[in-house]
Amino acid sequence: MEGNNNKSINMIQLAKELGLSISTVSKALGDSHEISASTKKRVFELAAKYNYKPNPFASNLRKKKGTQIAVIIPEIVNHFFALAVDGIGSVTMEKDYDTLIYLSNENPERERAILSHLENGMISGIIISVCSGRAGYTHFQEFYERTKLPIVFFDRVPDLLQFPKVITDNYQSSFDGTMRLLKSGSKNPLFVSPEEPLYTSLERRRGFQDAIRKFNLKFREDMLLELGEDAGVNYMVIKKILSSKKPPDAIFASTERNVITSYQVCKDLKIKIPQKIKILAFSNLRTATLLNPSLSTISQPAFEMGKEAASLLLKMIERKSYAAANDVIVLANEMTIRDSI
Repeated sequence: MEGNNNKSINMIQLAKELGLSISTVSKALGDSHEISASTKKRVFELAAKYNYKPNPFASNLRKKKGTQIAVIIPEIVNHFFALAVDGIGSVTMEKDYDTLIYLSNENPERERAILSHLENGMISGIIISVCSGRAGYTHFQEFYERTKLPIVFFDRVPDLLQFPKVITDNYQSSFDGTMRLLKSGSKNPLFVSPEEPLYTSLERRRGFQDAIRKFNLKFREDMLLELGEDAGVNYMVIKKILSSKKPPDAIFASTERNVITSYQVCKDLKIKIPQKIKILAFSNLRTATLLNPSLSTISQPAFEMGKEAASLLLKMIERKSYAAANDVIVLANEMTIRDSI
């Protein structure tokens, strides 16, 4: 460690440089009577050198003897994640664990910062649904190597073999949904997905492509549309496509974020759903039945996914081993056909 920047400094690194245990450094910073004056002096001097300040929140966690788990999710306004957190809480409360919720806000840097923050605490494990994969996932591997804390990924998962995952049958659900659109008369469907290379999105895209070929249609690259996070830009992109000479006759949205935008574009362009364009989306939207027309959805069992992720993590914690590291739990989605098809 060099310089005087505390941005990446944590108690683990302080302990390593001092040649002390993390517990000793922690107690020294807390002015414990168990630590000698000379050791405290060494710890305080190094902490001052790097402008390191103990995390009071982490100190409170240590006093609770590691009965906390951290849950990191991209957002909470999405009904899926709200239900998943409820599912996690239903397990952790019964086992007398506290659940700490952190929002990455779809920001990889914030996701990394949260992991760095958690290194200073005494959490027992982490449940996470990742944000964008544009920057890769090595930070999870590095975090585990430094802390040895068990981690369970759910829904939006990285392609990392050594960690357990709770997912749904994304490929099959996308395949079945695409076949439903094609059998209802669509000949030129458009698959709309996020631009980040998440495993979930890639599996859904693969299911769409295979269904097109299975139905003996020619797959074209322009049947795929990747959209970013700017709602205004997404609106203009979809509007341009639906205003073209050969617009799609169906939209299959990989996430619910863009399906509302698609409805708004159709309304503004006076395109009738489902007469001119059919719409299906992966969505747990509570207001799906209230849209005009009601939205056809493929819904994930969010509450059950949260329960499974929490149950798996607590087994790993209580067994003090990583025996479940390769577990991949796959749950079934539910397709509900409403008036948009």
